[in-house]
Amino acid sequence: MTVRQDQLKNGFRIVSEHMPGLQSAAIGIWVTAGGRHERIEQNGIAHFLEHMAFKGTQRRSALQIAEAIEDVGGYINAYTSREVTAYYARVLKDDVALAMDVIGDIVLNPIFDPREIEVERGVILQEIGQAYDTPDDVIFDWLQEQSYHDQPLGRTILGPTERVSAFSREDLSGFVAEHYGPEQMILSAAGAVDHDALMKTAEALFGYLKPCKGLIPETARFTGGEARQEKELEQAHFALALESPGYRDDAIYTAQIYSTALGGGMSSRLFQEVRETRGLCYTIFAQTGAYADTGTTTIYAGTSADQVAELASITIDEMKRAAEDMSAEEVARARAQMKAGMLMGLESPSNRAERLARLVQIWDRVPSLEDAVAKIDAVSTEDVRAFAEQMAVQAPAALALYGPVSGAPTLAQLQERRAA
Repeated sequence: MTVRQDQLKNGFRIVSEHMPGLQSAAIGIWVTAGGRHERIEQNGIAHFLEHMAFKGTQRRSALQIAEAIEDVGGYINAYTSREVTAYYARVLKDDVALAMDVIGDIVLNPIFDPREIEVERGVILQEIGQAYDTPDDVIFDWLQEQSYHDQPLGRTILGPTERVSAFSREDLSGFVAEHYGPEQMILSAAGAVDHDALMKTAEALFGYLKPCKGLIPETARFTGGEARQEKELEQAHFALALESPGYRDDAIYTAQIYSTALGGGMSSRLFQEVRETRGLCYTIFAQTGAYADTGTTTIYAGTSADQVAELASITIDEMKRAAEDMSAEEVARARAQMKAGMLMGLESPSNRAERLARLVQIWDRVPSLEDAVAKIDAVSTEDVRAFAEQMAVQAPAALALYGPVSGAPTLAQLQERRAA
C-alpha cells in the first residue's frame, strides 16, 4: 500500500492510498472549518451548513443526491467536529468518479433553498433537544465549556437554540465564502482508488476555486471550572477533564497510553477498582483527545446518587496511585491496545481515508505507520508515571455533574484531595 499526495496550484490538497484486493473505496472532502472556526454569533453554523449540503444543489435535488449514491449501493454522510467538517462516501471501485462528483456538488454548489433551511432548522432544533435529553451527551458539552470557558473551542458544535433559530441564507453563504476555499480542503481516498484519476477529477472539480484566507482560530486556553445541574435522573453523571498535550506534541502518545492504562478497557485500573471490586458503576472510562494546540484527558462514570461522592474520591486516589506504582506490564498492555486499535482500524478504507486527511491537516504530510508505532513503543513506564503524577496533582481540571448530584464533591474539594 502506497500513500500518494499532491496539491493543485490553488492549494487544494489530494491524498490517497491504494489498498490491493479491495473492491470498494472511501472518499471524501475534509474542510478545516469546524466549531472553533466560528465567531460567537456563528456558533452552530458549521453544523447547520453540513446539514444543508444534502438539501439540494444547482444540479441535484435532495432526493437525487441520495439516489445517486444509493442507486449504486453506496452510502454518503457527513459530520462536523470542532476542527473539521467532513463529507464522505463509500462506493464500489467503478463508482469513485460518481462519488467525487456528488461530494464536489454538495460542497461547492448548495442552493440553500429558504424552504429547506426552515425544514432543516427544525431538524437541528430537535437534535439539540435530543442532546439535552441524553445525559451522557450533554455532560460532555458542559465539560468542554468549563475546560475552555468563553472560547470557540468551548462552545457546542450544535450551537444554542437562539442562534440556530436565527441563521439566514446569507449567514450560510457567508460562512462558505469565508472558509470553503481550496487551501482549507483536503480530498482523501483509500481502497480501490487510482491517484492519477483522482488528480484529474479534482482538477476539473476544484481547480478553478480562488484561495481565501479563512479565519485563524483563537489559541486555546484550558481554564477549568465546574458545571453542576441537579435533576431527577436514575444516575448521577460524573465527568472530569484534565489539560493534556495537543496532537502536535509527542507527549500525546504518553497521554494516550496513560488514559488507556487508567480507564481504557476491562483490565484498566478504574474499571477493576471502581466497577469490578466495589460495584459502584456500570460504565467508567478514561480517554485522551487532542486538538491542534491543546488536549484533554477525560474520565467519565455514571453511578447512583448515594455513591457519587465515593466514586469521585476513589477516582482521584487511583490517579494518584498510578503515579506511584504503574507497572511495566500495564504500560505494555496499553501500548499493545493502542497499536492494535490503530492497525485494526486501518483495515477499513473509511478509517484509513480519515486518518490520511487528519494527518495532512496536522502535518501537511502523512508520517509512516512505522513512525507512529515507534513513538508508541518509545514511551517508557517512567514516562507514564511522570505523566500520571502531573495528571494527579498539577494539571488544570474541569468538572461536570448532572443528575442527583447534591452529594457529589465540588471541584475545589477534588483539588484538595489531589493535593493531599
